Amino acid sequence: KLAMEFPSEDIFLMTVSPVIKAVTNFKQVSKTLEEFDVEEQPSSLLEKRYPNIKVIQSGVKQLKSDEHKIFTEDGKEYMYEKLCLCAGAKPKLIFEGNPYVLGIRDTDSAQAFQKNLAQAERIVVVGNGGIALELVYEIQGCEVIWAIKDKAIGNTFFDAGAAEFLIPKLSAEKRETPIECKRTKYTMEGSEEKERPVAASDKLGSALGPDWHEGLHLKGTKEFSHKVHIEILCEVKKIYLQQEFIQLQRTSLTFPQEEKNVEPDEVLWPVYVELTNGKIYGCDFIVSATGVVPNVQPFLDGNNFAVGEDGGLKVDKHMCTSLPDIYAAGDICTAAWDPSPVWHQMRLWTQARQMGWYAGKCMAADTLGESIEMDFSFELFAHVTKFFNYKVVVLGKYNAQGLGLDHELMLRCTKGQEYVKVVMQNGRMMGAVLIGETDLEETFENLILNQMDLSAYGEDLLNPDIDIEDYFD
Repeated sequence: KLAMEFPSEDIFLMTVSPVIKAVTNFKQVSKTLEEFDVEEQPSSLLEKRYPNIKVIQSGVKQLKSDEHKIFTEDGKEYMYEKLCLCAGAKPKLIFEGNPYVLGIRDTDSAQAFQKNLAQAERIVVVGNGGIALELVYEIQGCEVIWAIKDKAIGNTFFDAGAAEFLIPKLSAEKRETPIECKRTKYTMEGSEEKERPVAASDKLGSALGPDWHEGLHLKGTKEFSHKVHIEILCEVKKIYLQQEFIQLQRTSLTFPQEEKNVEPDEVLWPVYVELTNGKIYGCDFIVSATGVVPNVQPFLDGNNFAVGEDGGLKVDKHMCTSLPDIYAAGDICTAAWDPSPVWHQMRLWTQARQMGWYAGKCMAADTLGESIEMDFSFELFAHVTKFFNYKVVVLGKYNAQGLGLDHELMLRCTKGQEYVKVVMQNGRMMGAVLIGETDLEETFENLILNQMDLSAYGEDLLNPDIDIEDYFD
């Protein structure tokens, strides 16, 4: 964005990664919903397209905001007029520094995971967000103990009803052929030829986009497909290595089978997980898919940034941090403006792209002394993704976020086909979850945006025999 606005200015892009993530096949699905691929490309491509961009492959060691200077890991320093921090977030590991705990957030960690899975007979997955959901569904031939702190799966995206709708897919033995997926493949350029040095693993790659598991063969050692056991309302209390566990003289459990008492496990596992519900399971390794924390560390030292409760750099409605000439966008920032009643921040690819684009516009407007309107994408929270091979669209306050008890839900569900939920408040639609090919996203998007009073329609709003689109066109 900046390169187009200021063709004669030098623009530096600093990144640890040898590749850059480019948005391709961008498709505006509706006013606020967008679909795109995230592709890794060599940085030279970007430099070719915009001769005024220079990509500097090095981490940032220090920021001196009062001097408008950035110091990189390779010992160089750069002056800036304006700076935008887009360093993303890093996985929130349940236990740091344990070789059996893998965090998944980027291409490298997904590859490490795949290597380990090839030898695995049982893994424990901890977490209940998008990555955990995808992982558990995609893994075959390996027992999965899935520990979630909520009552139902997918808590960040769904309610218990949607979870119930999806659960049968986890026990379905026969895998249907996946719907052809046109979004993204992840490869680290050059990673085939050389093993990455171990020390580099704490350097963060870029975040995974949608469909990160495409092209990874997530298959363990066993011959069956799905074997998932869910432990609800629990977290990991402690992790024991094999030696420690033997000394403790406690018993671990076998994989729970239907209608059988759980037996003590005779197998010796490399690592053991004790859950807060008292159960202990042995496994080959543990996947920590417990969300992310904003990657602010290199920038805080000596700079007086205002930081949000979630650890992100607070930004105002022009994406400015509390320090002059420094902007932030994506997972690293915390939206500290007064949001639209049907928008909220979530650390997702779609929002990172919107924020980055808008931050570029704000930096340009500020440089030229122009005023700028808040971007339309912050009017309504809208996200489209895929879980368990179903298309999933979430709109507005889809889980009644922040609405208190003053709301009602309307549901329509056809087993194995679609699940539609709308959140209503005072006769107005505030949010929706659409699973399956419902074709309702545009209509519902408009109804949430224009806040029309729908009380007169009552239950008919979701009546499958009424073509609701005709009503509101």
